[in-house]
Amino acid sequence: MTVRFGLWAKLIAPWALAAMLGGCVAGPAPRNYSGAAWMPEQEGPRNPAPQCLGQPSAPPENFLSGQEIPARMLRDAPVLLAPGDRLRIAVVGDSDDISGVYVIGKGGVLDLPGLAPVAARALTVRALEARLREALLRARLVQPLARVVEVRLIESGGVSVSVSGAVFQPGTVRAGERASEDRVGQREGMASGDDNPGRTLSTALRAAGGIRPDADIHRIYLVRGGQWARIDLGNTLTGAGLAEVQLTVGDRIFVASTGCFNEKLVRPSAVTAPGIRVFMSNLSRSAASNASAAIGKETTSLPYGTRFLQGLVSANCVGGSAMNAHRRAVLISRNPVNGRSIVVERKVEELVRGADRDAWDPFLMPGDAIACYDSRAMNFRDAVTTLGDAIGAATPALLLEKGL
Repeated sequence: MTVRFGLWAKLIAPWALAAMLGGCVAGPAPRNYSGAAWMPEQEGPRNPAPQCLGQPSAPPENFLSGQEIPARMLRDAPVLLAPGDRLRIAVVGDSDDISGVYVIGKGGVLDLPGLAPVAARALTVRALEARLREALLRARLVQPLARVVEVRLIESGGVSVSVSGAVFQPGTVRAGERASEDRVGQREGMASGDDNPGRTLSTALRAAGGIRPDADIHRIYLVRGGQWARIDLGNTLTGAGLAEVQLTVGDRIFVASTGCFNEKLVRPSAVTAPGIRVFMSNLSRSAASNASAAIGKETTSLPYGTRFLQGLVSANCVGGSAMNAHRRAVLISRNPVNGRSIVVERKVEELVRGADRDAWDPFLMPGDAIACYDSRAMNFRDAVTTLGDAIGAATPALLLEKGL
């Protein structure tokens, strides 16, 4: 009797161990430093975020150098020439010695035969005509006629501008860059005149990752030369229309911050990114690998404004077997204001079934990561599967040892 009891104890012990292992969940709740959360939904329903009092940011010292001008002066200003622009220059009485198509060089100058380099950067077409006329007269190549030279813009190229402040990817960006097949005048022959819709303020903001949810859309500063203006882009969210500002090389942009998260800015618009890339992991019993879970480039590319629960559906973390219903998921994000990382854990079924889900279902931000963990039932199943082989191998040995 004692032998049989000891045998059964050895057989039952692995199952008891499996039960204890199966009771384990994803682990203790993630810990985060104070100030890591930056949107109310990251705090959760039991720890609501306090009302944001806001700490508005201002441009860095010496950023706003020069004279302040009304924003309408920049909106109504003619297009200024920049390196990469293509021009057709025609000189009266000249066939092909000087007349022809030219590209403004990297340094912002034009090189014409018989002339010293002519600075063209940040000039209007009419101002460049006047400067070329003076240069031709000094070189005694033309007569002093009123319209001895004519300049026509064929193509506006892209420009490099600096973007800083409340954007996701501050730095130097290119606005209005065109692919070779989209260049003007390649097939049209004598075509002239161009409007580059990408060489604008809103395009530069999108190229910098788009404005963040804490951006002050009413305080966007643009510095050009010795002048600067404060621009209000609030109309981009109301549908009232957007008066674009054409950019030129050397422009500097700063987006002020309100210090508070504004969910109205978390959607595709003229000044936000249309979509984001999110990292996903669903290495669970429901899916043995990301490939079998159909997680690919298309799955992880989501519209801006997508919430955590929608991302979990995209990662195939919602639904499936009832045994795996009570799963947990984590969101790994980073506070763009202070740079601190934050990990948020949620019970998937509570997100699905809770009426107050919007209060604790965070928005996904560019570069976020989500991962899913199995339920206790699936953990127990995995533990049983793991120990089953050991039991199968140990049982014959025990029976032989006891002579049963």
